Amino acid sequence: MEKTGEVQVDSFIRALPKAELHLHLEGTIEPETVVELARNHGRDLDIEEVRKLYCYTDFNRFILCFRTITEHLVTPDDYELITYRLMQRLAQQNVRHAEVYISVGTCIWWGRDFDEVFEGVERGRQRGEREFGVSVLWIFDAVRHFGPEAAMRVTERAIALRERGSVVAIGIGGDERRAGPELFTDVYAYAAANGLRLTCHAGETTGPGSVWGALNLLGTERIGHGLNSYNDPELVRHLRETQVPIEISITSNVRTGSIQRLDQHPVRRYFDQGLFITLNTDDPGIFETDLCREYQLARDVFGFTNDELVQLAKNSFQASFLPESRKLEYLRLFDAVPMDRTNR
Repeated sequence: MEKTGEVQVDSFIRALPKAELHLHLEGTIEPETVVELARNHGRDLDIEEVRKLYCYTDFNRFILCFRTITEHLVTPDDYELITYRLMQRLAQQNVRHAEVYISVGTCIWWGRDFDEVFEGVERGRQRGEREFGVSVLWIFDAVRHFGPEAAMRVTERAIALRERGSVVAIGIGGDERRAGPELFTDVYAYAAANGLRLTCHAGETTGPGSVWGALNLLGTERIGHGLNSYNDPELVRHLRETQVPIEISITSNVRTGSIQRLDQHPVRRYFDQGLFITLNTDDPGIFETDLCREYQLARDVFGFTNDELVQLAKNSFQASFLPESRKLEYLRLFDAVPMDRTNR
């Protein structure tokens, strides 16, 4: 597995208005925050040992890292803290809107009272919105390898809390190899019937069949990753014709070993083939990245011009689950982006 290395981000990319649509709240936690969370609950952790946890070589070890991190999220105050810090970092990158996964499935698995946890994330969200002007909507994430019954419980919580106004969608993450989309047809149908939007991790660690299943069996409106779609020309044609948004996470796919080398990533191919793609970080605290860095990688490694980066940034708002009126408000921000851009 190749390391992605240090990247210098230029001022044009930092100033570009952006949205992020594939971002896991728990995956934003950095090693220093893990130590702080543990200390708050009377446990002393060595920072170097925690950093070793963040070093892994495959997807299974990444899942183990993610699970171990969530063990330190115990109280609503813990969730408020990580939500506030996430929004602070988003503001620093000029990310104006984010749609953020909460691993409700993991929270329930740890035996937490999710309604109390949700009060914590809402306090953090509201405080962050007041102080930083960042908009956040929640996607309730069911861990697919926990099975469909657990996913239905997550969906029921999303429906119950949807009236709060910040819960917008459900999704399923986790290990595709252990639970295919066919197991979740009833879950997705129930969510859609109750007004929730739909997204789904697919084609990250398995082939194009997972993406077809997400589209045809689950009716998903966005595809998380879609990394292996290029192996099926018919699927690529379908994605181009339907313009189903694909949530691309370049660094994530390298760090989890889903691809072996950065230059193997199909992001450039997808864009040139006319697929509707967005750039995202997935788990930026774990993968040592942020959204500005992902845009810089797209330019430095894959040759995206600044005009093309503007198109990707516009895509991120257009593919969001925001009302059309809000999308238009954000798209008007691009009127202020200088037209005499270099690296066109």
